[in-house]
Amino acid sequence: MGKRKIVVALGGNAILSNDASAQAQQKALEETSEYLVKFIENGDDLVISHGNGPQVGNLLLQQVAADSVKNPAMPLDTCVAMTQGSIGYWMQNALSRALEKRNLTNQVVSLITQVIVDEADPAFKNPSKPIGPFLSEAEAKEEMEKSQAIFKEDAGRGWRKVVPSPKPISIKEHLVINQLVENGVIPITVGGGGIPVVKKGTEIRGIEAVIDKDFASQKLAELIEADLLVILTGVDNVFVNFNKPNQKQLNEVSVEEMKGYIAENQFLPGSMLPKVEAAIAFVENSKGGKAIITSLENIEHVLTEGAGTIITK
Repeated sequence: MGKRKIVVALGGNAILSNDASAQAQQKALEETSEYLVKFIENGDDLVISHGNGPQVGNLLLQQVAADSVKNPAMPLDTCVAMTQGSIGYWMQNALSRALEKRNLTNQVVSLITQVIVDEADPAFKNPSKPIGPFLSEAEAKEEMEKSQAIFKEDAGRGWRKVVPSPKPISIKEHLVINQLVENGVIPITVGGGGIPVVKKGTEIRGIEAVIDKDFASQKLAELIEADLLVILTGVDNVFVNFNKPNQKQLNEVSVEEMKGYIAENQFLPGSMLPKVEAAIAFVENSKGGKAIITSLENIEHVLTEGAGTIITK
């Protein structure tokens, strides 16, 4: 197998669990890096993207709590940039240490990334992207009364704040990202789905939204002509008829099969559906690329056995 260009999309929940402290998140990234470095050991070129849903939600709560005339709260696009910087800083240090332990010389860099969206995207009329911590129904209703924010129930796990989630049109820095990869650098990019921006003539302006990191990763993989998009989640494989007696594990499936499962409403909108849709979009729009949906812990099996749910044309 020759050298491949691989985009790995890491979920924000893989970085932050019950402990939101910097120390706990850094420890989680140390463990994550031990898995990610296997791609470099395998001889592949690696691009890392990551979510930031829990982190940006917590940061927004801090901003609102401290909001005053002298210390005004930062807008959502700026909070995305702030979490790109903090998570990227932790991740590049953790991955650099993992590389050094193995005498690998690749450099790692975090890139503040702007993702271009359409201001007319219908998502702005229907906020749906969950961010921040899970709340009880009572807590969510209290918060909605106080802040006028919108909260929705999220896949049976609790209530979360929701914001607009437009689809990415392009990645402003994709040429720079590709140059870094071609020079052996591992970029950490489109953090939290990227900073959402719109174009106004020659001007680029931030907008209040959050882009799904799987769709941003798909668009980036497409633009840099990656060979493989790996979307990491909490399970080794995608299932249909999940948690039912006729549950079925998906191994290698075609785009058409996956579209059929979507038509059957097999995947939850706030959970597996965007991952499946992003995987399909990448496979359809790439020359010969494949997408894999699996867990972080399954990466070694992905490399050695071709494990995970593999989506092909």
